[in-house]
Amino acid sequence: MFENLSNRLQQVVKTLRGHARLTEENITDAMREVRMALLEADVALPVVKDFVSQVKERAVGREVLQSLSPGQAVIQVVHEELTRLMGEQNVGLNLATNPPAIVLMAGLQGSGKTTTSAKLARLLKADKKKVLLASADVYRPAAIEQLKTLAKSLEVDCFDSNATQKPADIAAQALDFAKRHFYDVLIFDTAGRLGIDEAMMAEIKQLHEILSPIETLFVVDAMQGQDAVNTARAFGETLPLTGVVLTKLDGDARGGAALSVRHVTGKPIKYIGVSEKVDGIELFHPERMASRVLGMGDVLSLIEQAQKNVDLEEAKKLADKVKSGKNFDLDDFKAQMLQMRKMGGMGALMDKMPAQLAGMAGQVNSEAGDKALRRIEGIINSMTPLERRKPDIIKATRKRRIAAGAGVQVQEVNRLLNQFGEVQKMMKMFSKGGMSKIMRTMQGRFPGMR
Repeated sequence: MFENLSNRLQQVVKTLRGHARLTEENITDAMREVRMALLEADVALPVVKDFVSQVKERAVGREVLQSLSPGQAVIQVVHEELTRLMGEQNVGLNLATNPPAIVLMAGLQGSGKTTTSAKLARLLKADKKKVLLASADVYRPAAIEQLKTLAKSLEVDCFDSNATQKPADIAAQALDFAKRHFYDVLIFDTAGRLGIDEAMMAEIKQLHEILSPIETLFVVDAMQGQDAVNTARAFGETLPLTGVVLTKLDGDARGGAALSVRHVTGKPIKYIGVSEKVDGIELFHPERMASRVLGMGDVLSLIEQAQKNVDLEEAKKLADKVKSGKNFDLDDFKAQMLQMRKMGGMGALMDKMPAQLAGMAGQVNSEAGDKALRRIEGIINSMTPLERRKPDIIKATRKRRIAAGAGVQVQEVNRLLNQFGEVQKMMKMFSKGGMSKIMRTMQGRFPGMR
C-alpha cells in the first residue's frame, strides 16, 4: 500500500534534510517532485493542485525558512497537509438512533460490499450489538447465498431473502423483521453494476427512501484510482452519503484513491479493508495513514492490533517460563508463529513499521515471510510431542520422516532447528538476566547497531 508514493516522498524528504537552509527555490523544486509523485500515485489533479499550493504557501512562510531544522519543519507541514487532505480525524459508525440503526451499503459490483457488510457485522458483534444482515442483490448469481454463508461463519443472523423477490420488497420485509425481533443494527447490502447506470441509481434511491438509513456507506475499490473518485462523485449526487469504506488497500501500491476520495466527496473515510478475511478491516485514522505514506510507520495501530489479537495469557505464560529458566521448546516457538499470524502476518507488520525498520527487517519480502511462517508451522506439526519438547533427539532418520510429513526438503528442517537453537540461546540469556550479553551479541552480528 502506497509503496511507490512513499518511496518518492521519502526521497524528497531526504533531499530537503540535506539543505542547511531552505529557500523559495529549493522548496519549489521539492514541491515539483511532490506533485509528480502524487500524479503518479493516481491522485486526482484538483487534489494535487490544492495540496501542493497549501504546502508551498506554508513552507515558504517564516515559520519554516527561519526554523533551526527547516527540513524537519517542511516534513511536519507535509504530514499535517496529508492528514487534512484525508479528513483530520477518524469517524466510526454513527448508531445514535432508535434501533434498529440501519447501515446501507452502496457501490459498484466487485468493490467488496458483501464482504465489507460481514466485516462490519463482526465488528459490531464484538461491541455486543445484535446485528441482522440482509441482501437485495438479486442480480449477481449467489450473492445472497454468499452473505448467508459469511453470516453463518460469524454466527450472525441473516434475513432470508431470495433472488425471485424485488429489492424494494426485501427492504420493507427486512426492516419489519429487524424491528419485530429487536435488532440493534440492520446492515443492508445492495446490488452493484459493472458501471453507473440510471436503473441502478433509481433502485438504490428507492431503497434509501424505504429504509431511511442513519449510515449510507459508499464502498469503493482503492485500486480503481481516478475511477474511484468519479464513481464516488456520481453516488454522492444521488445519495446523501455519510461515509466511505476503501477496500483492497493491501493490493494498491499507488494509493491515489485514499488521498482523493475524501477531498472530492467531502465525506469521511470511515474504514479501510486490508485483506479479504472477515477480520481484515480497520478504522481509518488520517494522521496515522499520513505517517505511513511518509515512511514513519504506524506504531499505534500495531499496538492496537497486538492488544486485539495477541493472547495475553499465553504471552504471560511464556514470559514466566523464560524467567524461571525452563526450556523454551518448539511448542513455544510455534505459539509465537501463530501469534504473528493472528496479527496479519509479516505483510501487516511490515506495512505499519517505520521505513527504516521495515527495510532492516524486510530483506525478504513480506509474502516470502508469510510462506516461511506457514512452512515452519507445518514442520513443527510433523514432529511428535517428545521431539517438540526435546529437539536434541532429532537426528538424521527423524529429520527425514519430519521432512516427508511436512512436504519439504531435509535442509528446511535443519534450517528451522538452527533458527530455533539461536532463539533458545537468547531465551536462556533472558532467564539469567543477560540483557547486556544479548545486546553485545546483536551488535556483533549487526555492526551498524548502536
